Amino acid sequence: MQISPITACQTGSSTGFLQVDVVSSQNNFPISGANISISNDQAPEAILEQTTTNSSGQTENLTLEAPPLEYSLTPGNPRPYSTYHIHITAAGFKSVDISGTEILSGATAIQNVRMEPEDNTTPQPNDIMIPDHTLYATYPPKIAESEIKPVNETGEIVLSRVVVPQTIVVHDGVPTNSSATNYYVPYRDYIKNVASSEIYATWPQATIMANVLAIMSFTLNRVYTEWYRGKGYDFTITSSTAFDHKWIYGRNIYESISTIVDEIFDNYLSRPGVRQPILTQYCDGRQVQCPDWMTQWGSCALGEQGYSAIDILRYFYGDSIYINTAEEISGIPISWPGYDLTIGTSGDKVRHVQQQLDTVATIYSSIPRITADGIYGPSTAAAVRQFQSIFGLPQTGVIDFATWNKISHIYVAVTGIAELN
Repeated sequence: MQISPITACQTGSSTGFLQVDVVSSQNNFPISGANISISNDQAPEAILEQTTTNSSGQTENLTLEAPPLEYSLTPGNPRPYSTYHIHITAAGFKSVDISGTEILSGATAIQNVRMEPEDNTTPQPNDIMIPDHTLYATYPPKIAESEIKPVNETGEIVLSRVVVPQTIVVHDGVPTNSSATNYYVPYRDYIKNVASSEIYATWPQATIMANVLAIMSFTLNRVYTEWYRGKGYDFTITSSTAFDHKWIYGRNIYESISTIVDEIFDNYLSRPGVRQPILTQYCDGRQVQCPDWMTQWGSCALGEQGYSAIDILRYFYGDSIYINTAEEISGIPISWPGYDLTIGTSGDKVRHVQQQLDTVATIYSSIPRITADGIYGPSTAAAVRQFQSIFGLPQTGVIDFATWNKISHIYVAVTGIAELN
């Protein structure tokens, strides 16, 4: 007998947190000393907070008002987040204005900002307006597709194995809108953006993980099958909820979602005997019903009832669904060794990651410089802890899977040696 997967959850505080991270669009270097002004979207002229970025291009965590926690944990309530306007200026860069940054009770929002040098001749949007969250506003429902694509059509399947791409191309509109902009987005950043647009960061960890796995599997199905390229388009996926997921240019992400994505970004969902990632479709379960798919509000309730991520997924997609791991991660110079690096570890893997970390430290000056001697000692652990602090990872001083790949990701971003395939 199935239980009802929609329940109310506990109440909590009525403040949330915001950190603003500012980098140059030209080289991904952090911009220190950027001036940040924050106001409520309802009164943009009334400044609530003013601050500047540190040497890592980051502000301190700012405390801002938000609606009660229970609004984000029960469907049908008033809007569960407050929206804020952020004005950013920095010497030598064009100013940026962002409206609609969403603050949830008890959650840390991260607003990433890319600033253009004043002489940049290929401008990006300087005025960003973040629309309402998909669980609050009304967006087109997903057009149903088969969860497994046929593999016998000439030219449709071009990959022989599942590979996590470094970059995907997001078409910001429906597939047939030829005037919509294509954005080149790092894979993990895309997943974090979509999850922050489609679920609430206040939900149980198992619920967030289940939804992130569904988003990643769907996305990797599009990559694996070259679904849109096989139809003559020049992009990987769209931002239309009718066809794919809601991706929003310039929106804030959430720390709780970011941490989970970094830990499991090489995973996807499989069924026995099926090589391709499953096209795991879902709906909200309130505005739209989808009996054969996961419902987002239902996944929240199951998480509150103690279900694990895989149990939530099997509740909706059946017992044959399981979590798989991609065979390759693109854009990583040296692959994860398969074990944690900690004090006492030595060898080439330690030396490689020390070299990468020390290169990152030349740009993020608060990270202590280290010698690439292949020995994981206290100085390496201290540099790792500072790196983890800057990039939102648990500050353990141990290089686990998430930290290894984050170091590689930032190293590639600031050195420009990324593989683009």
